[in-house]
Amino acid sequence: MILKYDVIIVGGGHAGCEAACSAANMGAKTCLVTMDMNKIAQMSCNPAIGGIAKGQIVREIDALGGQMGLVTDATSIQFRMLNVGKGPAVWSPRAQCDRGKFIWEWRRHLDATPNLDIWQDQADELLVENGEAIGIRTIWGAEFHAKCVVLTAGTFLNGLMHIGRKMVAGGRIAEPAVPHLTESITRHGISTARMKTGTPVRIDKRSVHFDELEIQPGENRPYQFSYMNRCGALKQLPCWTVNTNAEVHEILRSGLADSPLYNGQIQSIGPRYCPSIETKLVTFPDREKHPLFLEPEGEDTNEMYLNGFSSSLPMDVQIAALKKIPAFRDLTVYRPGYAIEYDFFDPTQLYHSLESKIIPNLFMAGQVNGTTGYEEAGGQGTMAGINAALKAGSAASEGGEAYKPFTLHRDEAYIGVLIDDLVTKGVDEPYRMFTSRAEYRILLRQDDADARLTEKAYELGLAKRDRYDWWQEKKRHIEEIEAFCQNFAIKPRLFNSALEALDTTPLQFGCKLVDLVNRPQLNLKNLSEIIPPLKEVLSRPSNRQEEIAEAAEIRMKYKGYIDRERTVADKMHRLEDIKIKGHFNYSELQGLSTECRQKLERIQPETLGQASRIPGVSPSDINVLLVLMGR
Repeated sequence: MILKYDVIIVGGGHAGCEAACSAANMGAKTCLVTMDMNKIAQMSCNPAIGGIAKGQIVREIDALGGQMGLVTDATSIQFRMLNVGKGPAVWSPRAQCDRGKFIWEWRRHLDATPNLDIWQDQADELLVENGEAIGIRTIWGAEFHAKCVVLTAGTFLNGLMHIGRKMVAGGRIAEPAVPHLTESITRHGISTARMKTGTPVRIDKRSVHFDELEIQPGENRPYQFSYMNRCGALKQLPCWTVNTNAEVHEILRSGLADSPLYNGQIQSIGPRYCPSIETKLVTFPDREKHPLFLEPEGEDTNEMYLNGFSSSLPMDVQIAALKKIPAFRDLTVYRPGYAIEYDFFDPTQLYHSLESKIIPNLFMAGQVNGTTGYEEAGGQGTMAGINAALKAGSAASEGGEAYKPFTLHRDEAYIGVLIDDLVTKGVDEPYRMFTSRAEYRILLRQDDADARLTEKAYELGLAKRDRYDWWQEKKRHIEEIEAFCQNFAIKPRLFNSALEALDTTPLQFGCKLVDLVNRPQLNLKNLSEIIPPLKEVLSRPSNRQEEIAEAAEIRMKYKGYIDRERTVADKMHRLEDIKIKGHFNYSELQGLSTECRQKLERIQPETLGQASRIPGVSPSDINVLLVLMGR
């Protein structure tokens, strides 16, 4: 049986779901092939979305017309804004979700997406003809032919799970590995390697003494991920914190000889920024305690997730150690933590569109590119789905109109930073996004993703009219607030007593309201209590008033920083505009360092800007290329 589509998505995780919705919403006839329709977008590890820099990515996915923000808001059981004690460039939204309801909400979105079919099966072979991907064959012998294939197989490619010395093949606990798909890809010249990740023990909350834990409630402010949502639907639940102790560490150390990480059983690369508890003990031997976070898996389940206790130690060691924490002395677990090894492909073999440089029409997204995290996967999936749909549409168009990929620059989105890092620098460990990876953080705030991306998505046909109209309405209200503050005159004799009551210096001369907004002690909310016309302006939007006011306030308070960073970014665009691909035979350029020649020859960057970000390419190497380009 041969089924024909424009775009085939292999894998129903976070990357695959976003890729499928993006391609289908752009009009491509799309099929999502997944092993288990009941585990769509499964949160394999932590039941949470967002976090430092990750939350910004979710906002960007939403601004592009993606689904992750909508699904998260509908299933959130706790919301927090991280880093609010710092500047807004690093504010990061994070939501705890109901794991089971998250899956079914995603199913609802997929089922409601036009042009999208779902096929439950396991991909077994990539079909390649004349050097180009043309489809896949499944383990049941079904063939899917398509103009483009998007691979989002997560941790399933030759997945191998570890608990102590016990090893079981699988892509996730109780789910089979995919054994042959990698070989069907690498035989065409794509290189592969292995990575490792892990997940913690799952705990029965009925066995926990919560009175001996420190409660960590969520926030009451009406934060949400999606600009299209109005309110959450689920009961809000707290999390709890607790620390390990010396007895816990002693038992854990006793099991290190049987740890796959230290007995030679696991050779692959693990995540630096989400280490296992045994790695923490080895790396920080003098630490007397490590923090753990007990998080609910849903509003009506007893299952809880112990964040900070990722482990692949023998199960008896894990449980015995946890029972030395007083609150866990009567502990009952659903299953121990485990580690998993899996195949990934060197992402420097991809274009910025996430299409393979080696096998045309093959796109890759998510952990197969060496990343870790639902949000990083979702961002890549969105872009891969967009570009697969664009290329499929180009192939189907009359006259063979040239395919122009959709890409995002580093000053346009964290998704742009993520993909640029992957394809120009590659990975030597599972890649996780941080605000520190973005050089234009003040331009990439969580509050302005819609300002950066929604109009682009609308032009693509991905963001629909309701999203575009809402952005236009929000934009008008922000500009109205800014204009009011820039023009409203403040007279000292009328406001000085109120300013002193707000612990800020009284005025000697009159000023504009924007000058008061820029004071650190003041904000639009407390100023609106003493300036009735401002309160009236802030109350005009029919919904999301707080979100709109916050966006306007950030733009006013940080205008100088925003303008300065925009100037720097615009200067860097000059390097991005200098195309170098195909201009040089790098191996013959003796003015470049040996490492530089080797890296440029292998990666073949499109522009001088991309070349400048490749590790091993120095500023002097860039100067040599500029001279050779006649610049």
